[in-house]
Amino acid sequence: MGSDVPYRRRVNEAVAVIRGRWTIPVLTALALGEVQYKELLAHINEEESRAKADPDDPPLSDRVLTDTLRRAREHGLIERRAEKRPSERGRFTTTWYRLTPAGRSLLRAVRPLADWAEQYSQRS
Repeated sequence: MGSDVPYRRRVNEAVAVIRGRWTIPVLTALALGEVQYKELLAHINEEESRAKADPDDPPLSDRVLTDTLRRAREHGLIERRAEKRPSERGRFTTTWYRLTPAGRSLLRAVRPLADWAEQYSQRS
């Protein structure tokens, strides 16, 4: 039997886009709209701590979130908006992120995979 399934290459490309422990949590956190960077980090860590199966898993760090957001931007899944604002100590930049249409489309596409995973986990 041949292993050259017609869609194999495309599936591998899609998996490469969603690779990484934090890609899906970041995308789902942005599903409701534009979120400021610090709020995004806090929201994801709160959600993960509530649903955590392994309490020894480390929380999402600034560095990992930044890397995940950069990769998602490179893939066209999210947009970044930065705004300089005045403060008592000078100016600072506030950064927001939101899903692009491609990011929303990806979330819709992975939903059946999540449903499959739920059914598969119930087999054990």
